[in-house]
Amino acid sequence: MGIDPGTNYMGYGVLEVEGRTVRAVVLGDIDLHKLTDPYEKLRHIFERVGALIDQYEPREVALEAPFFGENVQSVLKLGRAQGVAMAAALSRGLSVSEYAPMRIKQAITGRGSSAKEQVAAIVCRTLTIDQ
Repeated sequence: MGIDPGTNYMGYGVLEVEGRTVRAVVLGDIDLHKLTDPYEKLRHIFERVGALIDQYEPREVALEAPFFGENVQSVLKLGRAQGVAMAAALSRGLSVSEYAPMRIKQAITGRGSSAKEQVAAIVCRTLTIDQ
């Protein structure tokens, strides 16, 4: 299971890998933008990630590591969201790995400085899904 942490939308995907074949089991997002209480957002993240893990039973969870931006408050909020998603996975006995955004882009496109659109196009082609 892969998770792209966010404080308004948290993206997730569960992939099935058999040999060199990769198939998307489920792709979606957790919509948080309507919740105004930051602690309610964290509770919702924990519950939804836990429910997704219970439903799809992934073997491991990978998260995008937060990048260091200029706005300290934004980075702290993002770190909390990531931590709560980690805690949901760890509470169910799953191993958790973090990957820097540049490393994820490099693994998918071959270049760590690729645009999000290029990454999305390659992922869609690989998983044979509509963008």
